[in-house]
Amino acid sequence: MNSANVSIQVLPNVPEEKLYPVVDKVIEYIDSTGVKYEVGPMETTMEGDLNLLLDIVKKSQEICIKEGAARVCSVIKIDYKAEGVTMDEKIYKYR
Repeated sequence: MNSANVSIQVLPNVPEEKLYPVVDKVIEYIDSTGVKYEVGPMETTMEGDLNLLLDIVKKSQEICIKEGAARVCSVIKIDYKAEGVTMDEKIYKYR
């Protein structure tokens, strides 16, 4: 499958002082997968095989729960086209 972009914003239901540490665990996991990604102030965008990225989304939810969230709501955005899509084609002119 060609490259897709998936953005994830996790919103774990934890006390405020635990919010960033839980989100950091998710970002650490994303980093460990080897996919291309960029962290933004509101979400993290990944690039790669859509099935792999959706597995990462699922695992990200599980990480939040494991780290103490009673519940996690997430915002997911997917950009997919048959010939593939890259982050660079979208943002190269802003770099």
